[in-house]
Amino acid sequence: MLWQEETSDPQRPIADEVVDIQFSLSGRQIPVDHVYALSQAISRCWHRSQERVPLGVHSIHVAGSQNGWQRPSHATDQYLMLSRRTRLMIRVAQVHVPAVAEALTGCTLDVAGCPLTVGAGKIRPLSREKTLFARHILDPFGEDEGRFLEWAVAELRSMPLRVRKALCGKPTQLATADGPRLTRSLLLADLSLSDSIRLQQEGLGPGRDMGCGLFIPHKSVEAVTGPG
Repeated sequence: MLWQEETSDPQRPIADEVVDIQFSLSGRQIPVDHVYALSQAISRCWHRSQERVPLGVHSIHVAGSQNGWQRPSHATDQYLMLSRRTRLMIRVAQVHVPAVAEALTGCTLDVAGCPLTVGAGKIRPLSREKTLFARHILDPFGEDEGRFLEWAVAELRSMPLRVRKALCGKPTQLATADGPRLTRSLLLADLSLSDSIRLQQEGLGPGRDMGCGLFIPHKSVEAVTGPG
């Protein structure tokens, strides 16, 4: 964990060059470990378009527990049950929003044998929150948490971002066609507004198309580091 108390920071201009598109979804279930299969399914729909642009594909998230239901373990043979409120989120440069919306709206995705029909989409600007969280960042160092954190902080500072508080999570294996890939979650707190926006726009490390390196708003870091 990295923890530095500091208050002053320069401000950079902020522009909504990158946005999230939030699509409604119709489907029953998806595997808990679904990001690679989702990426491949979206790619098959996207290939119908003449335009080729990089997409950031957020993992599909549902509540950890609801009405006595507990989230299953992370595996391709365990399933998340979807609700009417479940959404598909795609991060993309704003200039490409019309092409992405046209290609995906109405498309039925085959996510590891689970059909998902993509409905209408709407634009969501990137968050102005100053605490951000990435569920998955590809870890090039295996089980060495310290080396991973050092690498992540060095990469962020080279962007350059002012990193004050960073906390990485436990490793998670993502299933891919080339075998499992090790990832870690990463939480960053006390970012400046301009750094928060820039980090959401650029991400960290490779694998945006399978949900890696994408940052989203998160509750305060004190909720993670405090008692209980």
